[in-house]
Formats: sequence, C-alpha cells, structure tokens
Amino acid sequence: MARLHADADPTRWVPVTESFGFRGRRARKQAIRMLLTQAGGALGAAGRPGGGVTAWAVSQAAPWLMRKAAGRVLVWVWKSEPDLLVVMAQIQELTAQLRTARAMMPIEYDDTETFRGTYLGVGEKLVMALPASATTPPFATYTWDTGTHLITLTAVCADRERFGTVIGAVDDLARSLRLTDDLTVGESAVLRIDPA
Repeated sequence: MARLHADADPTRWVPVTESFGFRGRRARKQAIRMLLTQAGGALGAAGRPGGGVTAWAVSQAAPWLMRKAAGRVLVWVWKSEPDLLVVMAQIQELTAQLRTARAMMPIEYDDTETFRGTYLGVGEKLVMALPASATTPPFATYTWDTGTHLITLTAVCADRERFGTVIGAVDDLARSLRLTDDLTVGESAVLRIDPA
C-alpha cells in the first residue's frame, strides 16, 4: 500500500497525524476551530467562531482518523500560530471518477504553475491568495499525477494579509513529500523500503 512521508521542519510545523493524547492537542484544537470558523463563514455564518465543544471533539478524533488512514493522509499546523495555517497532504487512487471531477473544476482552478518536488518530480501549484469570495480563505494546492495515484497537498490560511509570509514554508514542506510502497517478496513477506 502506498504511503506518504514528508520532512516537516519541527521548528515550523506541529504534526496532527498520530499525535495522540496531550502531544499537539492545543494546536489541533486551534487549527480545527479555525477551519470550522472558515467553513461557517463560507456557509453564511460570518463572524461566528467555530464551536469550542465541536473543535474539542474533532481534535480528539483527528489523530485516530489519521492513524486509520495509514499514511494516506498527513496533516500539520503552523507551530507559532496553529489557528493561522493548516496543511493536509493526501494520496488517492486515480480513478476515472476522480479524473472527471478534476476536469470539471471551475476555470479559475486552471491557473496553475509548474512546481518541482524533490522526490515526486514535476507537479502543479495553484495559489489562490485572494479568492473571488470574501468568505473563502486563501489557499494553495500542490498536485502530482503518478499515473496510478493523485498526490495533493493543500494549505489553508486564516488571514489573507499574512498568506504571503507563510507560503514559502508550505513550498518547502511540499518539496519534501515522497511516496513509499510495500513490495511483496515471495508469498508472505512484505519488504518496506525506507524513503530516506
């Protein structure tokens, strides 16, 4: 099974993936509250912060869900301000339905630029620093098509004015993404190759 790995700078990023218990709990909760607030704003509940109880419940479930995803989803938050920036990387099997959904995206999503990852090669980068809707937060999406899988990394920022100050760190994180896979040797042994 294909898995994602990345070299996230520990001075900048707090991993949400598999951060059970107290480790990263506050950062998770703040990031989830920011995402809930942004989602509420997009649905017309502008000015209403994300619910404290909901953010707490989701923050408790998030590491378990990430572990269940078994390396197919990785999430980080900005260490100094977890409620400012959330980044999620995921790998999906490239089905006909996924290809169709990507082809049907709005025209503004065609404004991509070439982005080279250290391990994944050439992909695409889409930066929406000032989305058309004032309720949509600024975001950046990086994608790589391996032929069999689609690898995406998406960063969502809570502050339009500060988005430009953190995008360089997101670029560095995206460049460090790599893919590993299990190889079956014989009938029962599985060889796992360290991505390093």
